[in-house]
Amino acid sequence: MARIERLSSREVYRNNWMTVREDAIRRPDGSEGIYGVIDKPTYALVIARDSDRFHLVEQYRYPIGLRRWEFPQGTAPDLADLEPEELAARELREETGLRAESLVRLGMLDVAPGMSSQRGWVFLATGLHEGAHEREHEEQDMRSEWFTAAQIEEMIRGGAITDAQTIAAWAMVLLSERN
Repeated sequence: MARIERLSSREVYRNNWMTVREDAIRRPDGSEGIYGVIDKPTYALVIARDSDRFHLVEQYRYPIGLRRWEFPQGTAPDLADLEPEELAARELREETGLRAESLVRLGMLDVAPGMSSQRGWVFLATGLHEGAHEREHEEQDMRSEWFTAAQIEEMIRGGAITDAQTIAAWAMVLLSERN
């Protein structure tokens, strides 16, 4: 199958977390157009599990103007590229203070492949030990709490959890339990 060809690219915007570019493209039928792309580094999402409890974080999400519960997740600062396990351990420690004896990869998610190149690894963390969190300045309003599986599913149904990556990662946990 024919692919879209990138003819040229120009950076439109950059900060410490992302770049936005506009690409001139040629479609498989030969017609030309533009495509806007948000480039962000690979992230890690961590499902911290202690028996029948799961650890979530809640924070204000500026783009939607709401506080939301989600699994700890993020990228390394300054667009750094870390190994997935290292990034997962870092995010878990940073946002919750938890340290895991075991981090198991459950799979990968594409955030919004129609507009972003970002992909993320999903990990299940077990053998947890409490410690002090190491939150970034932007995470100063974050709080964290333990929830049961039933509570998480009710939060998804009730709209307290709307983060697509968290919901998709929850599906990965449920599927992994079937095996």
